[in-house]
Amino acid sequence: MRVPMRVDYGVRALVELAMRYGDGPVQTAAIAYRQGIPEPYLERLMSTLNKSGFVHSRRGPQGGHLLARHPQTVNLYDIMQELDGNSSPLDCLTLPTDCMFADSCAQKEIWQSVEESIQQVLEATTLAHLAERQSALIAEGDHRQALPDPVPAGSA
Repeated sequence: MRVPMRVDYGVRALVELAMRYGDGPVQTAAIAYRQGIPEPYLERLMSTLNKSGFVHSRRGPQGGHLLARHPQTVNLYDIMQELDGNSSPLDCLTLPTDCMFADSCAQKEIWQSVEESIQQVLEATTLAHLAERQSALIAEGDHRQALPDPVPAGSA
């Protein structure tokens, strides 16, 4: 299974917000800086996450992004479904009519089992779990996420 960049960046941004849950809005520039995500791409991604109900976004100098739900209630499967749609390893699992071997294919059963296992892991993994683990990893070493927010241009 390959995780699309859109999902990777989206999860990283949401984990960043989960780590700061309850601290107020986090600006796009701060998330982009700490997570190494190009800011223009992240702006579009945050708009998608806002429209899909994962975040609340506010514009302006005191604006930024907040998780719309508690981190314990947001799982990776829901995020992946929203940002990628089809996480199936084979098209025939979602569109069996497109494959003439769908009813008699031995490997289909294996891939279906793989897909179900992945789904179970993603459903069981919440933003709270990832934020907790990310915080522990940051505490163990010197990482970009431990840095203060960047100083906005023109304010130094």
